[in-house]
Amino acid sequence: MSALICGSLAFDTITNFPGRFSQQILPDQVHILNVSFLVPTLRREFGGCAGNIAYTLHALGGQPVVLAMLGQDGADYRARLAGWGADTSLVGEQPVEYTAQAIIITDEDNNQITAFHPGAMSLAHEMRVPAPGARSDIAIGIIAPDGRTAMAEHAQQMFVAGIPFIFDPGQQLPQFDGAEHRHMLGMARWVAVNDYEGRMLCERTGETLQATSLRPNIDGVVVTLAEQGCDVWQRGVCTRVAGVAADAVVDPTGCGDAFRAALLYGLERGWTLQRCAELGNRVGALKIACRGGQNHRIDRAAMGC
Repeated sequence: MSALICGSLAFDTITNFPGRFSQQILPDQVHILNVSFLVPTLRREFGGCAGNIAYTLHALGGQPVVLAMLGQDGADYRARLAGWGADTSLVGEQPVEYTAQAIIITDEDNNQITAFHPGAMSLAHEMRVPAPGARSDIAIGIIAPDGRTAMAEHAQQMFVAGIPFIFDPGQQLPQFDGAEHRHMLGMARWVAVNDYEGRMLCERTGETLQATSLRPNIDGVVVTLAEQGCDVWQRGVCTRVAGVAADAVVDPTGCGDAFRAALLYGLERGWTLQRCAELGNRVGALKIACRGGQNHRIDRAAMGC
């Protein structure tokens, strides 16, 4: 069976700052902020949440179907996706816009500052989730960060199509108000956020993570906590799933996406949410030791899948 991945495809320009942002930004001078970071290293990678999730899901043995929008410069990305087995039949191309671009600066504490140009991603809503019954192979899905309209419409379309999905608002969380978040939570089966996003989601919706996990349609809320692992909320009860020590801490870009791919892989196979989270922690520790979101290699036997 397949997993439908709705989200962004982007080119990432990744740089490293050999210092700490906190030492360069004066809190009492932010009203006249004017800083420059010398970044001696620079790489261009294939990225975007949908691409990163699809990469890891395929490496785990899953079958990703990507629904996203590329721009006029996206031919190489489409070829890359198809080259390692992703279904690209729902990937569109805009002839005028550029593919989404992210410029990421990471400091020595793994804090990140990102500038993001959405480009063709803003028109991702032009691609639609298959109508009910049109794709019987799709067993599960995820709404990952994408264009605002696309996230709202694709969530509604997945719900109508009867595809259980993970709601992963990510960096697009501030684009929706409380009523909009509550509406999407009412359609989702699972929720995945990091600690900061979890706090913001609670602020926007006016309900706690515990309350969200008690919604009748929600089978679980997962809150990632970096090296500390993650919290799994189910039916009002929180379980801490311990983190996995990484062999090296090289680049956090795409770690959250790798974790979400593990959730998709396990949930499709009927695993408990805790077992899915344990796999996600192992995959995240593997990914952080590699640069970029799509360069890590997975030994499926060693991962227990």
